[in-house]
Amino acid sequence: MPLQRRLPKRGFVNIFRKEYTIVHLDRLNAFPSGSEVGVEELLREGIIRKVKDGVKILGDGDLKIPLTVSAHKFTKSAVEKIEQAGGKVKEL
Repeated sequence: MPLQRRLPKRGFVNIFRKEYTIVHLDRLNAFPSGSEVGVEELLREGIIRKVKDGVKILGDGDLKIPLTVSAHKFTKSAVEKIEQAGGKVKEL
């Protein structure tokens, strides 16, 4: 019998977990000032390839232009940096 069948199975896999597509905040500087950024725009620009269970914006980097950002999840630091730049946050 092969070794992988003789050894006991370890760990737990949650089949109900949600896996988000991650976008860093500094990648949003590619959009023009004052525009609305949503999932469709991120796909069109090539920043993300596919939407898994949603899009999550992380606060890595700095946002230099005001944008209206729509996504499924945001970190606290991302919300603060978007609002400091003069933008708005919309949670889907």
